[in-house]
Amino acid sequence: MYEIKKERLEELKNEYMQKDIYTIARHAISKHKISDISKETRQIEFTRNHFSINLKTLPVADQKQSGRCWIFAGCNVLREKVARKYNLEKFEISQNYISFYDKLEKCNYFLTSIVNLKDIPKGDRTVDHILQNGIEDGGQWDMFVNIVNKYGVVPQYAFPETFQSSNTAEINRILNRYVRKFACEIKTISEIEEINKLQEKYMENIYRSLCSAFGVPPTRFNFEYEDKDNNYGIIKNITPKEFLEKYVEVNLDDYVSIINSPTEDKPFNHTYTVKYLGNVVEGNKVKYLNLKMDRLKELVIAQLKDEEPVWFGSDCSKDAEREDGLWDDESFDSDKLFQIDTSLSKGAMLDYRDSAMNHAMVITGVNLDEDRSTKWKIENSWGEKIAHKGYYVASDSWFDKYVYQAVVNKKYLTSEEIGYLGQEPIELEPWDPMGTLA
Repeated sequence: MYEIKKERLEELKNEYMQKDIYTIARHAISKHKISDISKETRQIEFTRNHFSINLKTLPVADQKQSGRCWIFAGCNVLREKVARKYNLEKFEISQNYISFYDKLEKCNYFLTSIVNLKDIPKGDRTVDHILQNGIEDGGQWDMFVNIVNKYGVVPQYAFPETFQSSNTAEINRILNRYVRKFACEIKTISEIEEINKLQEKYMENIYRSLCSAFGVPPTRFNFEYEDKDNNYGIIKNITPKEFLEKYVEVNLDDYVSIINSPTEDKPFNHTYTVKYLGNVVEGNKVKYLNLKMDRLKELVIAQLKDEEPVWFGSDCSKDAEREDGLWDDESFDSDKLFQIDTSLSKGAMLDYRDSAMNHAMVITGVNLDEDRSTKWKIENSWGEKIAHKGYYVASDSWFDKYVYQAVVNKKYLTSEEIGYLGQEPIELEPWDPMGTLA
């Protein structure tokens, strides 16, 4: 056992004060951000906003004070199909519409999970995890698919943002206390019929609460637009499902989540799911196919070459310049500044909780040099006032380290990979790093 002794601290202090590198670092860090001091300027060639494959996509959206990145990324992928079909310069699918039904379904998923675990004693790790996480803004691609397939989509003007949808902290706090009250209340009820009636009552109250916070979602609307050539069009009295099927024209079941998780507990070429991660009770499970990073990038590039953007999940907190619009692990060198070595492999970062998916965005471009990627163009959902009008550059080395998931059309997979998809997914624990985006 190591014991911190005052005598040794005094020796360390004297050694520290005698080295100029520490003195310079202390003076600089005391008045500036560590990331500013450790910035490496030699990476400019690999971080310019130019790409050999550069999809011409719509202006970025803004999720504001909410954790709905996965919904915004999903809507950003879908809206491009509508914009191309109707030659639109600006268009957004209602993120609030997806959020409304996601919240509703998540509450029911939570209540159902708690009912199923009713007889498990307090203190059980799974029950504690569900209670602690509660109803959050986050989600996964398969959860987006569940909502869209069940409820369809609408243009943003048909169900616009409200203050609460853009600032979700208060409504989340209210919903979480309410669903936790349900978990407490059913502990004293033994009859399943009575529990089911209580769940129905709770869900009806939750629906009314969501209508007050987010608005009453439309069942029919008019699709009205003006294209880039000032041509006007209107399609009247359509349902959200009709809009999805006839005007977005996409089959989301054709897409699959590929992950890169190089950890011992997740061998490549196998599928995985995460226990108690979902929203629609009767919907699809979250399902991942774990592949090596080189193959994940090949699939992403294949889809980009066909001019289709790619939904993806990453750790956006690492090696980032938010305002300038850059993610690059080689642009910052804090280890030299502090004279330490903090390097970890990607697998170790996952295993030891140093990194995990925390943000979903859209890949809209890549720069290829002799068919090898050097940097990536990223469409974010933090508004147009930062980065390159809201678009970011990610270096290829950052992509390797911190991108964990990408969603691609199954048509790009090999027959062997399609076979892997047919496997029964291995169940991961609810607290696994592959469940953190939600």
